[in-house]
Amino acid sequence: MIISHKYHFIFLKTTKTAGTSVEIALSKFCGPEDIITPIIPEDEATRKELGYSGAQNFDYPLKEMQLRELPEYLFKGYRKQKFYNHISAYEVRSLIPLHIWEGYTKFAIERNPWDRLISQYFWQFQNESRPEFLEFINSPALYEVKRKGFGIYSIRGNIVANKILQYEHLNDELEAMRIQLGLPEPLELPHAKAGIRKGKKDYHQYYDQETEKRVEEVFREEIDLFQYQF
Repeated sequence: MIISHKYHFIFLKTTKTAGTSVEIALSKFCGPEDIITPIIPEDEATRKELGYSGAQNFDYPLKEMQLRELPEYLFKGYRKQKFYNHISAYEVRSLIPLHIWEGYTKFAIERNPWDRLISQYFWQFQNESRPEFLEFINSPALYEVKRKGFGIYSIRGNIVANKILQYEHLNDELEAMRIQLGLPEPLELPHAKAGIRKGKKDYHQYYDQETEKRVEEVFREEIDLFQYQF
């Protein structure tokens, strides 16, 4: 997640939508007062190698810390995070001044849910025994993916992002967003978290009629929003 006071935008980061790559690319244009939440160490290393701003200003300021939290800070250097990677719009709104929330351009990225779930399936079980896809689709993981997509850029079912970019047309939509925000040059996306899905097959091959309909039921809002089709 990024809040840019320099260019007046809030990037709400959904999962399995190239969000980390976009976040790294946006970091290039961030100033010292902007808020950038931490990402995993290997992706932070990529950001550092590119010479972009790293995670910053995401912890609670000392003046906002509670007394019971001070010992951990004094002896371990630990400060509680105020902003974090996949923070929801609901939480962001509660943590920033109203004039920033209302005045900044808020945007996120969405992806065809059938395709997005396959990406999540392979990512989630890359280091452990992978369950059958039907088991995954019928597990609570389905609602967690929903929460970290539609639940990131909506509040109580109402979309609050000013713009939702489509993963399927990401380069074109990012360029239009870049021009709207006044960023001085096109975004160059690193391939963060790539290569998890070996021998990548078309997502249709993983579904049967039952699993296709299950996704359609749970992700109805996203499907209606962009007229996604299986």
